[in-house]
Amino acid sequence: MAAIERFIGIDVSKETLDVHTLPDGNAFVFTNDPDGIKAICKKFSKIRPELIVLEATGGLQIPVATALSLKKFPVAVVNPRQVRDFAKATGRLAKTDKIDAEMLALFGKQLRPEVRPLKDEQAQELSAFMSRRNQLLRMLVMEKNRLSRSYGSVRNDIEKNIDWLEERLSEINTHLGALVRASPFWREQDNLLRSVPGVGEVLSTAILSNLPELGKLNRRAISALVGVAPMNCDSGKFRGKRRVFGGRSNLRSILYMAIMTAIRFNPVIRDFYKRLTEAGKPHKVAAVASMRKLVTILNAMVRSGQPWAHCES
Repeated sequence: MAAIERFIGIDVSKETLDVHTLPDGNAFVFTNDPDGIKAICKKFSKIRPELIVLEATGGLQIPVATALSLKKFPVAVVNPRQVRDFAKATGRLAKTDKIDAEMLALFGKQLRPEVRPLKDEQAQELSAFMSRRNQLLRMLVMEKNRLSRSYGSVRNDIEKNIDWLEERLSEINTHLGALVRASPFWREQDNLLRSVPGVGEVLSTAILSNLPELGKLNRRAISALVGVAPMNCDSGKFRGKRRVFGGRSNLRSILYMAIMTAIRFNPVIRDFYKRLTEAGKPHKVAAVASMRKLVTILNAMVRSGQPWAHCES
């Protein structure tokens, strides 16, 4: 008799971990704390699931996902929007923690999301500091916008906050650089990526922390993962505009800023962008296409281990 494949969905909230198992349909609730996570690992050791699926929930999922991965359980952390779209497609419009756990288990059973290896402690720290850097940048933009509309003592207060944010941003950039230089593997990867005109310290660090799949997937898959692959929007005879969405938005934002530099200084990207604009493509369309081209170039470089000088042709 063939072994029964078991799939588990875990809906993570601040206080609880709601669990649903398939095919038996059992449901459990554990506390989202060290004792609860220890109990969940013990419970799963008896079940030996084929796949455990969790949503990325602003970092709340990290302790339980880390503990399960260290116990060698197959864990997949997925995009919440994908799971919600899947639930709607199955006709489940209601949303509770219990239902969400069931949908995660069913999502795992039907779609089999890829299990990726756990990031080590350094990689998690690098990713956390990149997230913090992005938060500071957003706060800095908001404060600068407020400054243009403020007067008197309020303006002075905002200027002080801007100075503090810029100082913290500089300190985090320094720390990120130190983290990269401390790892021989990252140092080698950083040198490889930054050999490309237009790829600076910020983009290289963002890729190292947020795109460990670079060099391991084909060009279409890596473009979709970043969120620079155009998606169809067609129905019957209607042909809608192709657009990009989803993917890793923080990385995509940094990539967009980098492409503005690459358009000026990278001969391959500059000529590619120029051909598109001369053919009548709007700036944004040409820029996104250039982002996709840069990602595929970097993907090929990391796969081959060859720096930019070997890729210009």
